[in-house]
Amino acid sequence: MLGSPTQPATALEPMPPVLTLAAWRPLLPGIACWALALYLPLSLPLARLEGRLAAGPLGAGGSELVLLLASLGLALTAGLAAELALGWSLGPGWATSMGLLTALWSLGFALASRNQA
Repeated sequence: MLGSPTQPATALEPMPPVLTLAAWRPLLPGIACWALALYLPLSLPLARLEGRLAAGPLGAGGSELVLLLASLGLALTAGLAAELALGWSLGPGWATSMGLLTALWSLGFALASRNQA
C-alpha cells in the first residue's frame, strides 16, 4: 500500500517474483486437467515422430524415452497455454473447471469409441 493515515507513503513494495512455484500453484490443477484433456488429440501428430524414431539410430529404450518426453512436454505446454488463455479471459476457477469437464468429456469419447470397435 502506498500509505496509511499513520504513516506517510515512502516507497512502493516490491513485486513478488513471478517465476516461483508459489505464484503458479493455483494454476497447477487446471494445467494438469488441460494437459490430460489435450493428450489424446495431441498424440496423433506424435505418430509421425514415433515412425521417425523407429527408423533412427536410437535403440528401443531411447526412442521410447524421447517419445514419452515429447508427448508429456507437448501436453503440458498445450495445457499451460489453455489454462493461461482461459484463466485470463474467464478467471482461473472457470478455466480449471472447464479443463476438468473437457478431460472427462474426452475420456467418455475414448471409452465410447472403444466400445464401437
